[in-house]
Amino acid sequence: MLKPKSSNISKATRYQNAAIDYYIGLTNSDYLHYGYWEPLPAVGEELTLTRLRVAQVAYTAKLLSFIPEGIKTVLDVGCGIGGNAAYLCDRGFSVEGLAPDALQQERFIKNTNGQVPFYLTRFEDFHKSYSYDLVLFSESSQYIAVDDLAQGAARLLDSGGYLLLADMMRFDAEYQEGIFSNCHVASEFQTALIQTGFKLIKTEDISTQVAPTIDLCVDNFRTFGLTTVKYIADVVAIALPPLYSLGRWAFKRWLEKLVVEGLAARAIFESHLCYEIQLWQLSKGV
Repeated sequence: MLKPKSSNISKATRYQNAAIDYYIGLTNSDYLHYGYWEPLPAVGEELTLTRLRVAQVAYTAKLLSFIPEGIKTVLDVGCGIGGNAAYLCDRGFSVEGLAPDALQQERFIKNTNGQVPFYLTRFEDFHKSYSYDLVLFSESSQYIAVDDLAQGAARLLDSGGYLLLADMMRFDAEYQEGIFSNCHVASEFQTALIQTGFKLIKTEDISTQVAPTIDLCVDNFRTFGLTTVKYIADVVAIALPPLYSLGRWAFKRWLEKLVVEGLAARAIFESHLCYEIQLWQLSKGV
Protein backbone atom coordinates (compact mmCIF):
# COMPACT_ATOMS: atom_id res chain seq x y z
CA MET A 1 0.00 0.00 0.00
CA LEU A 2 1.19 3.50 -0.76
CA LYS A 3 2.21 5.60 2.23
CA PRO A 4 1.48 9.32 2.64
CA LYS A 5 4.44 11.69 2.55
CA SER A 6 4.86 14.66 4.79
CA SER A 7 4.11 18.05 3.29
CA ASN A 8 4.27 21.68 4.36
CA ILE A 9 0.66 22.84 4.55
CA SER A 10 -0.27 26.50 4.32
CA LYS A 11 -2.61 28.10 6.82
CA ALA A 12 -5.28 28.54 4.16
CA THR A 13 -5.08 24.85 3.27
CA ARG A 14 -5.30 23.93 6.95
CA TYR A 15 -8.54 25.91 7.21
CA GLN A 16 -9.81 24.12 4.12
CA ASN A 17 -8.76 20.75 5.49
CA ALA A 18 -10.63 21.46 8.70
CA ALA A 19 -13.78 22.21 6.68
CA ILE A 20 -13.31 19.08 4.59
CA ASP A 21 -12.77 16.95 7.68
CA TYR A 22 -15.97 18.39 9.18
CA TYR A 23 -17.86 17.68 5.95
CA ILE A 24 -16.57 14.09 5.81
CA GLY A 25 -17.60 13.52 9.41
CA LEU A 26 -21.04 15.01 8.74
CA THR A 27 -21.78 13.03 5.57
CA ASN A 28 -19.82 9.80 6.18
CA SER A 29 -19.30 9.77 2.41
CA ASP A 30 -16.39 8.79 0.17
CA TYR A 31 -17.12 11.82 -2.01
CA LEU A 32 -16.60 15.55 -1.57
CA HIS A 33 -18.70 16.82 -4.50
CA TYR A 34 -22.24 18.22 -4.51
CA GLY A 35 -23.92 15.23 -6.06
CA TYR A 36 -26.58 14.96 -8.76
CA TRP A 37 -30.15 14.85 -7.41
CA GLU A 38 -32.23 12.85 -9.85
CA PRO A 39 -35.16 12.68 -9.42
CA LEU A 40 -35.33 16.08 -7.82
CA PRO A 41 -36.81 16.24 -4.31
CA ALA A 42 -40.48 17.12 -4.19
CA VAL A 43 -41.53 20.45 -2.70
CA GLY A 44 -41.44 20.12 1.08
CA GLU A 45 -39.63 16.77 0.99
CA GLU A 46 -37.02 16.36 3.70
CA LEU A 47 -33.42 16.47 2.45
CA THR A 48 -31.30 13.85 4.17
CA LEU A 49 -27.66 12.83 4.21
CA THR A 50 -28.72 9.42 2.92
CA ARG A 51 -30.22 11.09 -0.15
CA LEU A 52 -27.06 13.13 -0.54
CA ARG A 53 -24.88 10.00 -0.61
CA VAL A 54 -27.15 8.52 -3.30
CA ALA A 55 -26.88 11.77 -5.26
CA GLN A 56 -23.09 11.69 -5.00
CA VAL A 57 -22.91 8.24 -6.58
CA ALA A 58 -25.32 9.44 -9.29
CA TYR A 59 -23.03 12.41 -9.94
CA THR A 60 -20.04 10.16 -10.60
CA ALA A 61 -22.18 8.01 -12.88
CA LYS A 62 -23.10 11.23 -14.69
CA LEU A 63 -19.42 12.04 -15.15
CA LEU A 64 -18.87 8.55 -16.53
CA SER A 65 -21.57 9.16 -19.16
CA PHE A 66 -19.42 12.03 -20.51
CA ILE A 67 -16.30 9.90 -21.00
CA PRO A 68 -15.94 8.91 -24.67
CA GLU A 69 -15.49 5.30 -25.71
CA GLY A 70 -11.90 4.14 -25.98
CA ILE A 71 -10.63 6.13 -22.99
CA LYS A 72 -8.32 4.01 -20.85
CA THR A 73 -6.12 6.32 -18.78
CA VAL A 74 -7.50 9.10 -16.54
CA LEU A 75 -5.72 11.70 -14.42
CA ASP A 76 -8.05 12.86 -11.63
CA VAL A 77 -6.85 16.36 -10.72
CA GLY A 78 -7.91 17.50 -7.25
CA CYS A 79 -9.00 13.94 -6.62
CA GLY A 80 -10.20 14.60 -3.07
CA ILE A 81 -10.66 11.49 -0.98
CA GLY A 82 -10.87 9.07 -3.89
CA GLY A 83 -14.58 8.49 -4.50
CA ASN A 84 -14.47 9.27 -8.22
CA ALA A 85 -11.16 7.44 -8.71
CA ALA A 86 -12.42 4.28 -7.00
CA TYR A 87 -15.64 4.38 -9.05
CA LEU A 88 -13.73 4.69 -12.33
CA CYS A 89 -11.10 2.13 -11.30
CA ASP A 90 -13.85 -0.41 -10.57
CA ARG A 91 -15.09 0.11 -14.13
CA GLY A 92 -11.80 -0.73 -15.77
CA PHE A 93 -10.13 2.66 -16.15
CA SER A 94 -6.47 3.12 -15.29
CA VAL A 95 -6.68 6.09 -12.90
CA GLU A 96 -4.10 8.27 -11.19
CA GLY A 97 -4.91 11.08 -8.76
CA LEU A 98 -3.23 14.22 -7.49
CA ALA A 99 -3.97 16.74 -4.75
CA PRO A 100 -1.76 19.09 -2.76
CA ASP A 101 -2.54 18.07 0.83
CA ALA A 102 -1.72 15.07 2.97
CA LEU A 103 -5.16 14.77 4.57
CA GLN A 104 -6.74 13.98 1.22
CA GLN A 105 -3.84 11.70 0.35
CA GLU A 106 -4.40 9.59 3.44
CA ARG A 107 -8.12 9.18 2.80
CA PHE A 108 -7.59 8.66 -0.94
CA ILE A 109 -5.25 5.74 -0.31
CA LYS A 110 -7.69 4.24 2.17
CA ASN A 111 -10.72 4.60 -0.12
CA THR A 112 -8.92 3.16 -3.14
CA ASN A 113 -7.26 0.36 -1.13
CA GLY A 114 -3.89 1.68 -2.20
CA GLN A 115 -4.52 0.50 -5.76
CA VAL A 116 -4.59 3.96 -7.40
CA PRO A 117 -1.37 6.03 -7.61
CA PHE A 118 -1.59 9.35 -5.77
CA TYR A 119 0.70 12.34 -6.29
CA LEU A 120 1.02 14.84 -3.45
CA THR A 121 1.54 17.98 -5.51
CA ARG A 122 -0.07 21.02 -7.07
CA PHE A 123 -1.33 20.57 -10.61
CA GLU A 124 0.86 23.45 -11.73
CA ASP A 125 3.97 21.55 -10.58
CA PHE A 126 2.93 18.14 -11.95
CA HIS A 127 4.90 16.72 -14.87
CA LYS A 128 4.92 13.27 -16.40
CA SER A 129 6.94 11.63 -19.16
CA TYR A 130 3.79 10.02 -20.53
CA SER A 131 0.36 11.35 -21.45
CA TYR A 132 -3.20 10.51 -20.42
CA ASP A 133 -6.31 9.88 -22.51
CA LEU A 134 -8.42 12.17 -20.30
CA VAL A 135 -7.76 14.73 -17.57
CA LEU A 136 -10.60 15.14 -15.06
CA PHE A 137 -11.34 18.20 -12.93
CA SER A 138 -14.28 17.43 -10.67
CA GLU A 139 -14.89 20.55 -8.54
CA SER A 140 -11.18 21.34 -8.56
CA SER A 141 -10.89 23.82 -11.43
CA GLN A 142 -11.73 26.76 -9.14
CA TYR A 143 -8.41 26.34 -7.30
CA ILE A 144 -6.27 26.72 -10.44
CA ALA A 145 -5.82 29.77 -12.68
CA VAL A 146 -7.57 29.29 -16.01
CA ASP A 147 -4.40 29.65 -18.10
CA ASP A 148 -2.50 27.21 -15.87
CA LEU A 149 -5.35 24.73 -16.14
CA ALA A 150 -5.64 24.97 -19.91
CA GLN A 151 -1.91 24.82 -20.61
CA GLY A 152 -1.28 22.13 -17.99
CA ALA A 153 -4.03 19.90 -19.36
CA ALA A 154 -2.71 20.33 -22.90
CA ARG A 155 0.76 19.36 -21.69
CA LEU A 156 -0.57 16.09 -20.23
CA LEU A 157 -2.68 15.10 -23.23
CA ASP A 158 -1.83 13.96 -26.74
CA SER A 159 -3.61 15.58 -29.65
CA GLY A 160 -7.19 14.30 -29.61
CA GLY A 161 -7.11 13.78 -25.84
CA TYR A 162 -9.97 14.93 -23.62
CA LEU A 163 -10.50 17.34 -20.74
CA LEU A 164 -13.56 16.75 -18.56
CA LEU A 165 -14.63 19.62 -16.28
CA ALA A 166 -17.41 19.63 -13.71
CA ASP A 167 -17.72 22.67 -11.47
CA MET A 168 -19.50 25.83 -10.43
CA MET A 169 -18.81 28.77 -12.72
CA ARG A 170 -19.77 32.43 -12.56
CA PHE A 171 -21.99 33.57 -15.42
CA ASP A 172 -22.04 36.98 -13.73
CA ALA A 173 -18.54 38.46 -14.00
CA GLU A 174 -19.60 41.35 -11.74
CA TYR A 175 -19.94 38.94 -8.81
CA GLN A 176 -16.44 39.27 -7.36
CA GLU A 177 -16.76 39.05 -3.59
CA GLY A 178 -18.41 36.35 -1.51
CA ILE A 179 -18.49 32.65 -0.73
CA PHE A 180 -18.53 31.52 -4.37
CA SER A 181 -16.35 34.26 -5.86
CA ASN A 182 -13.35 31.93 -6.30
CA CYS A 183 -15.23 30.15 -9.09
CA HIS A 184 -14.06 31.02 -12.58
CA VAL A 185 -16.01 33.24 -14.94
CA ALA A 186 -17.43 30.85 -17.54
CA SER A 187 -16.60 33.06 -20.53
CA GLU A 188 -12.98 33.55 -19.40
CA PHE A 189 -12.64 29.81 -18.94
CA GLN A 190 -13.93 29.14 -22.43
CA THR A 191 -11.60 31.71 -23.98
CA ALA A 192 -8.50 30.23 -22.28
CA LEU A 193 -9.34 26.70 -23.39
CA ILE A 194 -10.05 27.70 -27.00
CA GLN A 195 -6.84 29.71 -27.21
CA THR A 196 -4.91 26.68 -25.96
CA GLY A 197 -6.35 24.49 -28.70
CA PHE A 198 -9.35 22.83 -27.08
CA LYS A 199 -12.76 22.55 -28.69
CA LEU A 200 -15.99 22.02 -26.78
CA ILE A 201 -17.54 18.63 -27.53
CA LYS A 202 -20.40 18.43 -25.06
CA THR A 203 -21.79 20.47 -22.19
CA GLU A 204 -24.70 20.22 -19.77
CA ASP A 205 -25.96 22.61 -17.12
CA ILE A 206 -26.82 20.60 -13.99
CA SER A 207 -27.41 23.56 -11.66
CA THR A 208 -30.91 22.35 -10.83
CA GLN A 209 -29.68 18.89 -9.88
CA VAL A 210 -26.87 20.29 -7.69
CA ALA A 211 -28.87 22.94 -5.81
CA PRO A 212 -30.56 20.57 -3.28
CA THR A 213 -27.14 19.96 -1.71
CA ILE A 214 -26.84 23.67 -1.00
CA ASP A 215 -30.27 23.57 0.63
CA LEU A 216 -29.24 20.55 2.70
CA CYS A 217 -26.04 22.23 3.91
CA VAL A 218 -27.89 25.42 4.83
CA ASP A 219 -30.62 23.48 6.64
CA ASN A 220 -28.06 21.48 8.64
CA PHE A 221 -26.06 24.58 9.42
CA ARG A 222 -29.17 26.41 10.63
CA THR A 223 -30.55 23.45 12.60
CA PHE A 224 -27.41 22.01 14.15
CA GLY A 225 -24.62 24.54 13.65
CA LEU A 226 -26.32 27.71 14.82
CA THR A 227 -28.29 25.91 17.53
CA THR A 228 -25.09 24.43 18.94
CA VAL A 229 -23.30 27.77 18.82
CA LYS A 230 -26.23 29.47 20.58
CA TYR A 231 -26.24 26.81 23.31
CA ILE A 232 -22.50 27.19 23.90
CA ALA A 233 -22.87 30.99 23.96
CA ASP A 234 -25.69 30.75 26.53
CA VAL A 235 -23.58 28.50 28.78
CA VAL A 236 -20.55 30.79 28.52
CA ALA A 237 -22.72 33.84 29.24
CA ILE A 238 -23.76 32.22 32.54
CA ALA A 239 -20.38 30.81 33.56
CA LEU A 240 -17.91 33.36 32.17
CA PRO A 241 -19.61 36.69 31.32
CA PRO A 242 -16.35 38.48 30.30
CA LEU A 243 -15.49 35.67 27.88
CA TYR A 244 -19.02 35.84 26.47
CA SER A 245 -18.64 39.56 25.83
CA LEU A 246 -15.33 38.97 24.07
CA GLY A 247 -16.79 36.15 21.96
CA ARG A 248 -19.81 38.28 21.03
CA TRP A 249 -17.50 41.07 19.88
CA ALA A 250 -15.38 38.61 17.84
CA PHE A 251 -18.52 37.15 16.22
CA LYS A 252 -19.74 40.59 15.19
CA ARG A 253 -16.27 41.53 13.98
CA TRP A 254 -15.38 38.48 11.87
CA LEU A 255 -18.15 35.90 11.61
CA GLU A 256 -21.57 37.52 11.37
CA LYS A 257 -21.23 38.50 7.72
CA LEU A 258 -20.08 34.98 6.80
CA VAL A 259 -23.04 33.43 8.61
CA VAL A 260 -25.56 35.71 6.93
CA GLU A 261 -24.02 35.01 3.55
CA GLY A 262 -23.95 31.26 4.19
CA LEU A 263 -27.66 31.22 4.98
CA ALA A 264 -28.31 32.97 1.65
CA ALA A 265 -26.12 30.56 -0.36
CA ARG A 266 -28.95 29.19 -2.55
CA ALA A 267 -30.05 32.68 -3.64
CA ILE A 268 -26.45 33.73 -4.31
CA PHE A 269 -25.85 30.60 -6.39
CA GLU A 270 -28.95 31.11 -8.51
CA SER A 271 -28.24 34.81 -9.06
CA HIS A 272 -24.61 34.59 -10.12
CA LEU A 273 -23.51 31.04 -10.89
CA CYS A 274 -24.22 27.85 -12.72
CA TYR A 275 -22.88 24.32 -12.47
CA GLU A 276 -21.78 22.71 -15.71
CA ILE A 277 -20.16 19.52 -16.95
CA GLN A 278 -18.03 20.21 -20.02
CA LEU A 279 -16.14 17.79 -22.27
CA TRP A 280 -13.33 19.38 -24.29
CA GLN A 281 -11.01 17.79 -26.85
CA LEU A 282 -7.49 18.93 -27.67
CA SER A 283 -7.38 19.62 -31.38
CA LYS A 284 -5.10 17.48 -33.48
CA GLY A 285 -1.83 19.14 -34.36
CA VAL A 286 -1.65 21.14 -31.12
